[in-house]
Amino acid sequence: MSVLVVGLSHKSAPVSVLERAAVSGDTLGKLLHDIAHLPDIAETFVISTCNRVEVYAEVDRFHSGVAGVCELLSRHSGIPASELTSCLYVHYEDRAVQHLLAVSSGLESVVVGEDQILGQVRSALKLAGDHGTLGRSLRDLGRLALRAGKRARAETGIDRLGLSLVSVGIGLAVAGLGSAPGDLAETEPAEKLNEKQVLAGRHVLVVGAGAMSGLAVASAARAGAAVVTVANRTRAKAERLAAGVDGAVADLTDLPAAIAAADLVISCTGAGTMLITEEIVRGVLAERRPGHHLVLLDLAMPRDVAPAVGDLPDVILIGMDELSGTGGGVGASELAAVRAIVEEEFAAYGSAVRAARVTPTVVALRAKAATVVDAELSRLAGRLSEEGVSGHALEEVAQTVRRVVDKLLHAPTVRVKELASSPDGEGYAAALRVLFDLDQRAVDAVTCAEVDSQVVMEGNQ
Repeated sequence: MSVLVVGLSHKSAPVSVLERAAVSGDTLGKLLHDIAHLPDIAETFVISTCNRVEVYAEVDRFHSGVAGVCELLSRHSGIPASELTSCLYVHYEDRAVQHLLAVSSGLESVVVGEDQILGQVRSALKLAGDHGTLGRSLRDLGRLALRAGKRARAETGIDRLGLSLVSVGIGLAVAGLGSAPGDLAETEPAEKLNEKQVLAGRHVLVVGAGAMSGLAVASAARAGAAVVTVANRTRAKAERLAAGVDGAVADLTDLPAAIAAADLVISCTGAGTMLITEEIVRGVLAERRPGHHLVLLDLAMPRDVAPAVGDLPDVILIGMDELSGTGGGVGASELAAVRAIVEEEFAAYGSAVRAARVTPTVVALRAKAATVVDAELSRLAGRLSEEGVSGHALEEVAQTVRRVVDKLLHAPTVRVKELASSPDGEGYAAALRVLFDLDQRAVDAVTCAEVDSQVVMEGNQ
């Protein structure tokens, strides 16, 4: 079995494709279920965020695995295969593992080093576990990825600024509020977002009440916004978010009026429909002072704001396309340090996987030795009993013989595990099978028994 990744992200697909490919809720659950039931796939999980959709799977066959996953992504997204395929990337075996480590460490994010991806990977693993599509192999790989991501943030400066799509977006918005529409060349330094003056005197409207909206509300308040208003379909959720910053609440039915009162609108509902249309914004502009810029920061996927809004006078629209061009201010030294952690964790993973491959052979060898010892002891017991040797003495002889065999096998079995962990260690298990004339069926039986045991354990959890 080998690890396969099939996916698309901001690096391979335009926003127009990403927003159609995004899956969540019941659709994501159905996608997991369908992938897990493909004939060549043993287990799977899916990372689906605003800038990536990636299927991770443990597969028997590469080509059929890729074909099956691509077909299901096309079916569940509604994107024709001919259009989707050109946006997909495929990683296999070592490359797949390295890619997941890079993703969880923030190296593949729209804003390099952003701190939300770890939670998104963790949620993807939990969802797959809840749906019964996650097995031991990908669960262990997921734990490795989370560990690499935590190390990247604890041991390097990649997230010392607490960067996220929200903070970088607000940086662009601050520049836009003092610029001509379309001029976003100079962004506000991310570290200044914690200084009170960057949004001082500004009215910020946050549309939505999910996790991203909560981050937007908190970031706007820290940046010194004079007023923070939260608009959401469910008023109680909006009230909870607004209460944390002594903000105001607006109903979505009054969205035009709320936009008219704002300098900056941050929308991140993920509602799947264009909440802020060109018609709405045209009406808003008619009520506003000419030359008074309105900045809209659209962090939703699918988009909340119609693209045509960005062409209106005195309007600056910042979406995923603009955010994809930002680097997050992460220096070369931080990137090099994170890449070193990824390589270190990948090397440890490779050694562990290679060492694990020899385990069934070692178990089969010890089982064969135990069978031989038991047969010889049974034969010896019959002969010694005729000589009047007591049962206690026979027991001592049996223990001695077993200790001798264990000691003889200990060094070679430990050594073969060490050797098998090296990059060219695959042949050591084969040599062990030849030297001790082990039946391959016995080795395979150990592997099957391990899988069956793991299934029983997971079923009891």
